[in-house]
Amino acid sequence: MHTPSEAEPAAHRECGAGTSATAPSRRVVALLAVASGTCVANVYFAQPLVVQIGGELGLSAAAFGLVVTLTQIGYGVGLFLLVPLGDLIDRRRLVVGQMALLAVALMVVGSAPNAAVLLAGTAGVGLLAVVTQTLVAFGAALAPEARRGRVVGAVTSGIVIGILLARTVSGAVADLAGWRAVYLLSAVTACALALAVHRSLPAARSQPGEPSRAAEPSHPIRRRQAADHVRRYRTLVLSTVTLFATEPVLRLRGSFALLIFAAFSTLWSCVALPLSAPPYSLSTTAIGAFGLAGAAGAVAATWAGRWNDRGHSTRTTGLGLALLTVSWVPLALTGHSLWALAAGVVLLDFAVQAVHVTNQSVSYAIRPDAGSRIIGGYMIFYSAGSALGAITSTWLYDTAGWGAVCGLGAGISAAAFALWTRSRWR
Repeated sequence: MHTPSEAEPAAHRECGAGTSATAPSRRVVALLAVASGTCVANVYFAQPLVVQIGGELGLSAAAFGLVVTLTQIGYGVGLFLLVPLGDLIDRRRLVVGQMALLAVALMVVGSAPNAAVLLAGTAGVGLLAVVTQTLVAFGAALAPEARRGRVVGAVTSGIVIGILLARTVSGAVADLAGWRAVYLLSAVTACALALAVHRSLPAARSQPGEPSRAAEPSHPIRRRQAADHVRRYRTLVLSTVTLFATEPVLRLRGSFALLIFAAFSTLWSCVALPLSAPPYSLSTTAIGAFGLAGAAGAVAATWAGRWNDRGHSTRTTGLGLALLTVSWVPLALTGHSLWALAAGVVLLDFAVQAVHVTNQSVSYAIRPDAGSRIIGGYMIFYSAGSALGAITSTWLYDTAGWGAVCGLGAGISAAAFALWTRSRWR
């Protein structure tokens, strides 16, 4: 029979601290979306640039991948260590501080005199780019429950567009002004966005009852408060593991995330290989243009948010996973038609984002007071799935070709749909 496990657990429907009684304005939601997309794009800028970067700084061909790998490692560490801070301190100050530090890391990369400095800078970029997830939690906390899915969907649309256009933008800028200009321009943008966030978003503490800053405490009191913050932070980080260990819905939604982003990465980590080979032999610019087709799927984020607000999260998830599985049929025809590839890209991205937004909305509703930890923990599943899909698909393409890659993607997608079916009827 159908289980109500992810409907609306009454024990955890208390209003999270910092949640607004009225929805944030469109201008605020747009700022959150733009800031999120711009920050997350930094994680993906290096993918089309590694040959230029490595050639200039003397990296061996075997070490080119370190530029991307260290960025992803930094991102994973940030998800675990930095995102939980959003449940401890004022999110506006946290976002502004992280974006300012991100700008510094980007300037380090853009001006790196050697490979060692570059690699340290890319790890720092990944670490601080997780401010994207704090912005998602910020948006969810500002929205009333009835419109939370819509707000999360709008912010996630910005993230999707940022991810999909990052490669195209970085390639175009690098062609015009060199790879360093990509990072230096992004640093300036991060500074501008930090200023806009500081001016436009409210200061909303994620934890109620914190002492007022009106009266400055004495030094001994400040030291005790600092020690208390350290203890609370340690507890928060460990509680991320506890949350996912004790909440079945979070584990289910995390499993969906792992599988859908493994499928997503199976396509996007590998599609350049058949397109750069005969019969197409497309240029890097032409290959990057397929990111624009994928961006059309970003509308699914808003659509899914609206459906979730109407109580259709389970149905939206099932429909998204079914579309994800079907998308591999036109993708398998890539060798015969670029139109088939474009159709498959739109279907796949639409499906992934529909499930992704629903996952985040449902997960946040479990414990609004722990929103940053939940979203950070959830995104660790995302990172693991992305890494798994990238590693497996490129190896499989080299050994068995594009058809085998599509078989892998379809199998992962079908496994996610089977998990959804089992979760409904167990």
